[in-house]
Amino acid sequence: MSTTSDASPIQAGAADGRPRPGSGAPAKGGAAAPRPRGRDLLHALPWIGPALILIFGVVLFPAVVMFYNSTRDISQSGVDKGSVGLDNYIEVFNFPYFWPIFGRTIIWVVVVVVATVVISLGLAQILNKAFPGRRIVRLAVIIPWAASVVMTTMVVYYGLEPYFGIINKFLVDIGLVDTPEGYGWTRNPVTAFAWSIVVAIFVSLPFTTYTILAGLQTVPGEVLEAAKMDGAGPIRTYWGVVLPQLRSALAVAVLINIINVFNSLPILKVMTGSIPGYDADTIMTMIFKYIQNQHKVDVASALSVVAFVIVIVIVAVYVRVVKPMKEV
Repeated sequence: MSTTSDASPIQAGAADGRPRPGSGAPAKGGAAAPRPRGRDLLHALPWIGPALILIFGVVLFPAVVMFYNSTRDISQSGVDKGSVGLDNYIEVFNFPYFWPIFGRTIIWVVVVVVATVVISLGLAQILNKAFPGRRIVRLAVIIPWAASVVMTTMVVYYGLEPYFGIINKFLVDIGLVDTPEGYGWTRNPVTAFAWSIVVAIFVSLPFTTYTILAGLQTVPGEVLEAAKMDGAGPIRTYWGVVLPQLRSALAVAVLINIINVFNSLPILKVMTGSIPGYDADTIMTMIFKYIQNQHKVDVASALSVVAFVIVIVIVAVYVRVVKPMKEV
């Protein structure tokens, strides 16, 4: 005569409705046991493999070569003469114009990014309203983004020419300039750099405006109605309701603009490339001069590493201070 004490482990588990270890019973709710992560990664490899190869070939490998070259002595003909340790970095920091160039780079990034974001906030607010011809205006905003940056800069550059530049002629007509030939905007380091900032803001507006506009589309209408019913005016509603909702969109816009503006070369190359000396240079144009004019690939690589570190620090400080991913 059998008793409950003679029941097998599987039977005992079945008696109280709970599976026992090693019984082979399905997990709670009938769900299968999770597969090993290694197998999932193996199955996903055909899909993510091309992206990994692209990242390695376009990003990681050139970065490794850049770091390697920054510690080598490379001749003007490209011959590697051996390791020099940190001598290239010492040459970079001992360059008399490095710190003015560094300060000018920070000014370049801060002014362009801040002005772009402020103007884009206004443009996005306008484009978010319903008005006749809104679709055409939205398409027109994309033009500076769709056009070549070099072409746009060349148009402004020749427009500032003293004798036949249409922008210079306009400035004369409105009284900002006395005579057409009296001022060479692109021949003076300060004014050429200032006009470079104007062009950089102009070509950065489309992306930033559309990013903020996409954020405005996600603001719930009932929240705006509730604020209006509570007696909040347009300014208070914008600062207290709309702007906090744009936190994610602004985070994306600011971060991408910081990286793009810092690494921007075509605008400054066209606007300030003909000016002798280093009074209108940023770190990017200085890297270009090391490679193109002096053929110092090793020193240019060291300066590129310095630029990379600067960008990482700026982005890290921004993320730390602003906390763009924090929920509001």
